[in-house]
Amino acid sequence: MQVILLEKIGKLGNLGDLANVKSGYARNFLIPQGKAKPATKANMAAFETIKADLQAKEAAALKDAQAKEAAMTGVVCTIKANAGDEGKLFGSIGPADIVASLAESGHEVEKRDVHMPEAIRFVGEYEVSVTLYTDINVNIKVVVEALEEEA
Repeated sequence: MQVILLEKIGKLGNLGDLANVKSGYARNFLIPQGKAKPATKANMAAFETIKADLQAKEAAALKDAQAKEAAMTGVVCTIKANAGDEGKLFGSIGPADIVASLAESGHEVEKRDVHMPEAIRFVGEYEVSVTLYTDINVNIKVVVEALEEEA
């Protein structure tokens, strides 16, 4: 099925590109999410009229993501968690914990944008990737510390 992309999508293409995708992907994801329209003559003509607005929104989103990237470069996210004597955590640190810690320091990101190879289960320093836009990723340092017990 051929669709017109209404925004930049990772491996498919840029705004305004015609992409051949499987019909289920188009029907169930791209079209309901507002990311694409079927490539009919009527939709092609309608797209030409709204193309400038979509390009302006795309440019604004890119500029916002670049500003966030500049602000988040070098950010250190410190999380305190219960840990045993050997540094093993009781539980684990996941993307939700990192999002909460970043929100406390004034950086708003979505949980789905935090990419970790696996959950953090030990005290220490880790590198985590955060996707801010299709091509813009920033690496942040996550420091996990043991929670001090009161005597």
